[in-house]
Amino acid sequence: MEEKIKAVIDQIRPGLQMDGGDIELVAIEGTVVKVRLKGACHGCPHAAITMKHGVEARIRESVPEVTEVIAVN
Repeated sequence: MEEKIKAVIDQIRPGLQMDGGDIELVAIEGTVVKVRLKGACHGCPHAAITMKHGVEARIRESVPEVTEVIAVN
């Protein structure tokens, strides 16, 4: 499961980097994935939207075992 999640993050990363941000996989705890938004994405007013409708949606679509994706600092 970890390799699948990393592959999805690698697909998402270029889009975030184009806007001056980045994403890092912090942990996988059961079916919950913890990520850290970095750079311009950290603290961005659109970060919550990016997380739910971008990052979480893509990860859950590709790795159905994942039940939630959480942003951590």
